[in-house]
Amino acid sequence: MKIAFAGLGVMGAPMARHLMQAGHDVVGFNRTTAKAQVWADATGGRFGETVAQAVQDVELFILCVGNDEDVRSVVTEALPYLAEGAVIVDHTTTSAKLAREMAELAAEQGRAFVDAPVSGGQAGAENGQLSVMAGGDPEALARAEPALKAYSKAIKHMGPAGSGQLTKMVNQIAIAGVVQGLAEAVHFAQVAGLDTDAAFDAVSKGAAQSWQMDNRWKTAAKGEFEFGFAVDWMRKDLGLVLDEARSNGARLALTALVDQFYAEVQAMGGNRWDTSSLAARLQSRD
Repeated sequence: MKIAFAGLGVMGAPMARHLMQAGHDVVGFNRTTAKAQVWADATGGRFGETVAQAVQDVELFILCVGNDEDVRSVVTEALPYLAEGAVIVDHTTTSAKLAREMAELAAEQGRAFVDAPVSGGQAGAENGQLSVMAGGDPEALARAEPALKAYSKAIKHMGPAGSGQLTKMVNQIAIAGVVQGLAEAVHFAQVAGLDTDAAFDAVSKGAAQSWQMDNRWKTAAKGEFEFGFAVDWMRKDLGLVLDEARSNGARLALTALVDQFYAEVQAMGGNRWDTSSLAARLQSRD
């Protein structure tokens, strides 16, 4: 399949590499050309210096960029140059409103837009083990799915345009509460003078077990926060969640509180720390 991939950052670069390794004809694009050049040098791939160059007559255009405005800008620029009937798959985490807007715009121009945020972080992208939650035309997703499988372990169609983004919000709400609970559990174990290895070995075998516990309690206890999804990104995502909740009336007291806690982590200089750094604000009070 002829594919263009926009956004060659920590997530997009390995995703585009997996597409190449699966035998697809991939053209990369990044607004910072130097980053596209690094990707091309590492993979032997090629890139376009403009969106128009990258997407010329492609059947599938995949994005993994920064925010709503980035997606709007790139998609608007790309639409006239894509092959007729092309599918746009957006892996960026955005608002559901933006996804609906882009789906309508694409349909007006004879293309399809699928909002398809992912879960699994940088490690999932590197290992080709991302989970994709998708909204939009199911037939368009079906056409893109063989390519998406190059870097995904699960792809789930959730409903009409915007449904993928709403599902990603559910994901981030759940993570926020779990990570805060883990931070408090680590803090309590340390203050109580427990052998933390023994304590977490015990509780991780029961109902308290989670991915966050399995992968983050040891590093959080050591004050090491250089793993994966950054606080700045999480705050962006929680901002989208809370905006949507204000619109639909959902009551997210814990999510709003954890968002404030992440703001405290940012004030500590932890913008690029990973999400388990909620533990740092408790450690700073020890």
